[in-house]
Amino acid sequence: MRKFLLVPFLLPALAFSQGPEAKAPAPANYVDQASSLLDNSLKDKNPETRKHAVQSLGLVHAGEPWLTQLEGMLDDKDVEVRLAAITSLVDLKTDRTVVTLRKALDSDVPEVTFAAAKALWTLNDPAGREALIAVMDGETKTSSRFLTRKKRDAVRMLHTPKSMFLFALVQGANLAPVPGLGAGVSSVQGILADASLNGRAAAALLLSTEKSPEVLQALRDALTDPDWSVRAAAVHSIAVRNDPALQADLIPLLNDKKEAVRVRAAAGYLRLEALKSTRAGYRRSPWPKERTTASLLRSSSKSLK
Repeated sequence: MRKFLLVPFLLPALAFSQGPEAKAPAPANYVDQASSLLDNSLKDKNPETRKHAVQSLGLVHAGEPWLTQLEGMLDDKDVEVRLAAITSLVDLKTDRTVVTLRKALDSDVPEVTFAAAKALWTLNDPAGREALIAVMDGETKTSSRFLTRKKRDAVRMLHTPKSMFLFALVQGANLAPVPGLGAGVSSVQGILADASLNGRAAAALLLSTEKSPEVLQALRDALTDPDWSVRAAAVHSIAVRNDPALQADLIPLLNDKKEAVRVRAAAGYLRLEALKSTRAGYRRSPWPKERTTASLLRSSSKSLK
C-alpha cells in the first residue's frame, strides 16, 4: 500500500511535457527495422553507440543472432563495450554464458578480466572463485585508471542515499523469472550512469512493475518527454512489463533522435515479439510481486550497513 503513495507525486513529473513528436516509421515489418537498427548500431564506428546497443541486448530474448553477436562484442576494441557485454551476458543467463565468460578471463585488459571473474563468481562457477583468489594473492594485475575510478564511484555510492536507491533498483532487476529473457540490468545501468540523470527517468524505472492504468499512461506519456533519459527509461520500463499488447507503443521510438533510445526501443520491440509465442511468459512481471521496491530498499540498506 505504501508504494502507491508515491504515484500521485511521480505521475505529474513523468507526464509534465508532451516532448518532441516522432513520426511513425514507413516499413510495415517493424521486426526487420528493429533488427536492422540493432545490427547497425553494434557495428557502428562510435564506441558509445556500440555500448548502448550492447546494453540494450539485455532486453532482447536470448536467441540468435543476438546471442552470438553479444558474445562477439567481448572482443570489441573499446573497454566499456566489453564490460557492458559481460553484464548483458550474465543477465540473459544461457547455457553458453559460463563458457563465454571463461574466455573473457584471458583478456589482456585487467578490468575486463576482473569483471569476468566477478560475473563467473555470481554464477557459482569455480573459475570465477579461483580468479578472485588470484586477485587477492596478487597474481593478477587488476588496477588501472578505469578500475580505480569505478572503485571510487562504488565507495561513494554506499554513502549517497539517491545512489543507494538506484543500486537497489538495479539489484531488483536480477530477480527476473522469465525463461530466455533478461531483466535489462545493463540497460538500467546505462541510463543511470549519465551524470545528468533526470529524476523523472528514475521515477519511470521505479514504476516499471506497477500495473495500474495510471502508471501505464504516465509511462506512455514519458515516451515523448524532451529529455532522452526519460524516454529511454520509459522504453525500458514498458519492455520489461512483458506485455506484447504494448509493442505498438515502442514503434515511434525506433526513429528517435537519440541512439540510446532507438536501440532500447528496438530491443524492447523484439523482446515483446518473442513473448507473443511464449504463453508462459505472457503478462508475467520481470520481478516477483512480493519483492516490491520498498522491500528491496530495506534489504539493500541492511546489507550495506
